[in-house]
Amino acid sequence: MDLEYPGDLKYLDTHEYVRLEGEIATIGITAFAVDQLGDVVFLELPEVGDAVTKGETLGNIESVKAVEDLNSPVTGTVIERNDPMIDSPEQLAQDPYGDGWLLKVRVSDLNEIDDAMTSEEYSTLVQGE
Repeated sequence: MDLEYPGDLKYLDTHEYVRLEGEIATIGITAFAVDQLGDVVFLELPEVGDAVTKGETLGNIESVKAVEDLNSPVTGTVIERNDPMIDSPEQLAQDPYGDGWLLKVRVSDLNEIDDAMTSEEYSTLVQGE
């Protein structure tokens, strides 16, 4: 199965992605992560106004196979949460890079994602798994 990793995103080795628009980061999980998890049954995310810290857990995602931590690719404040995904987490698989985003965060340090992977680097990483 060919999974997509859009070129305009940055990726973490823990399978989160970030799309940066100005100082707003949209965070979600990659198609690879969704594929590995299988049927997602529960999603726990921080509330709007909560602070998140790069490299720290910001919530978790539960599937019929496993519970995985979600790690923050950035430090900042949650300004929007994708509540429809919390209500219907099984929809995550349909469009992880579009409607399936999880959080929008106002980033406090834009340089933080400099060490994130490009789509090519991420694709190489997951093809080895």
